[in-house]
Amino acid sequence: MSRVGKVDRTTKESSISVQLDLDGTGQVEIDTGVPFYDHMLTAFGVHGSLDLKVQATGDVHIDAHHTVEDTAIVLGQALRQALGDKSGIRRFGDAWIPMDETLAHAAIDVSGRPYCVHLGEPEQFNSFTIGGNYPFVLTRHVFDSLSFHAQIALHVRVLHGRDPHHIAEAEYKAVARALRAATEPDPRAGGIPSTKGVL
Repeated sequence: MSRVGKVDRTTKESSISVQLDLDGTGQVEIDTGVPFYDHMLTAFGVHGSLDLKVQATGDVHIDAHHTVEDTAIVLGQALRQALGDKSGIRRFGDAWIPMDETLAHAAIDVSGRPYCVHLGEPEQFNSFTIGGNYPFVLTRHVFDSLSFHAQIALHVRVLHGRDPHHIAEAEYKAVARALRAATEPDPRAGGIPSTKGVL
């Protein structure tokens, strides 16, 4: 069964197109107009083994915020679409990702109940912009939007880190790997992995 999601969304602030295949091999084509975000979404697709295409244009001359957050919204919607009724998946997944001095952890429940807990980013980086184009604080917006629109419970923690680039990248990779684990087929599961019979 194909597990592909494709969503287009246009507002006065951005125009976003996302296509993803949950059973891909990490083939990515990313263009958001925000270079560091492109780098993060590339890592997300590769380490999540998603075939992922993202095309976004927005008012980045004002700020990256609208384009980054709107892309995360559409990515979450495409993920939800690709998951279908979630039959036969593992449902739960987690990952620990070290990146030099940084250690990040992500845990996911493909529950149908959106919730995001995001902890541990050093507060001194709240006003920092990575690469001159990606405000560090946007990472939390990305995961909030992704969890809400994909309808997943997502917990992300930074346990150690002193380099903003490493911190953000470890977080994206941890979420990607946790998502990969949670959405992969479970050969021992038949049907929807819930005592309620629905997710």
